Amino acid sequence: MELSEVIYKGILAVCVFGLALFIAMYSTYAERKIAAFMQDRLGPNRAGPFGIFQPLADGVKMFMKEEVIPGVSNKFLFILGPSLAMITALMTGVVIPWAPDFISSSGKIYELHVTDVNIGVLYLFGVVSIGVYGIMIGGWASNNKYSLLGALRASSQMISYELAMGLSIIALIMSAGTLSVNEIAQQQISWHWNVFYQPLGCLIFVICAFAETNRAPFDLPECETELVGGYHTEYSSMKLGFYLFAEYINMFISSAVIATIYFGGYNFPFIYRYISDPLWISVVGFLIVMAKICFFIFLFMWVRWTLPRFRYDQLMNLGWKILIPLSILNIIITGIVMFATGHIK
Repeated sequence: MELSEVIYKGILAVCVFGLALFIAMYSTYAERKIAAFMQDRLGPNRAGPFGIFQPLADGVKMFMKEEVIPGVSNKFLFILGPSLAMITALMTGVVIPWAPDFISSSGKIYELHVTDVNIGVLYLFGVVSIGVYGIMIGGWASNNKYSLLGALRASSQMISYELAMGLSIIALIMSAGTLSVNEIAQQQISWHWNVFYQPLGCLIFVICAFAETNRAPFDLPECETELVGGYHTEYSSMKLGFYLFAEYINMFISSAVIATIYFGGYNFPFIYRYISDPLWISVVGFLIVMAKICFFIFLFMWVRWTLPRFRYDQLMNLGWKILIPLSILNIIITGIVMFATGHIK
């Protein structure tokens, strides 16, 4: 790999990290505004016009608050927990294709994704599965029973729903014939979105994404009515901020994954019919994928402020008794259809 390409990929990675941080920062503002609208109140409106500087004020507050590390905690693991949660949240965005590749007038191709590994889907699941360690380590290192219970809930919940999520994506991989996220996006030209071919798999994946991000109605690991603050009860200052921020980054990345593998990513009907300039195709493709991501972020928030929290037995029953059998059924149906249509011999 040439030095110029390494520099280009490095700049692209920094841009992706910056985009994830920016979207996550203003997702906190959007969530409070959406919640206020649904509850007939104003929401944040003091810091700047319409409260748009509220995320900056919250960041300053987090940095300025006193940092307390319990004396009975394992200090190394106590610090490692939120760091691991934040790192794994940021790592997942590198395989997402953010726009069609830009071809310059000289014929040079500029890929608008950090990397295109041929096992991109496995990479996503591998990084997501590591994220549970950040929560588990933080809850255990706190040496607090409420934190430990929250961490146990989180680990059992995330592992359970990762099974259903992994099984739901198998049917899509069977029909797509590839594990590359970029190739899956390229296959969905015009209206050939995977959601029309895998509606059940898409529904299961979206439900599991709610559970993986610990969003309501799946927010049992930090259930304040039972566990004070859950796995981050003992955390303060920016360590608490890392845990809270990682949730919003995970929500952004989950929305990006859903938009890319099921809803066409940067593809939209007739985009290539009316736009021929390569630069504008890349720009419009980026705007399209961002619009889809914003829609799914809104969906995450809409569900949070609409549905009540599950009981833990209901959460486990949904994962093990409903979603996993439906995922297996979806795999069988996909295999039968592919065999009947001649895609499998």
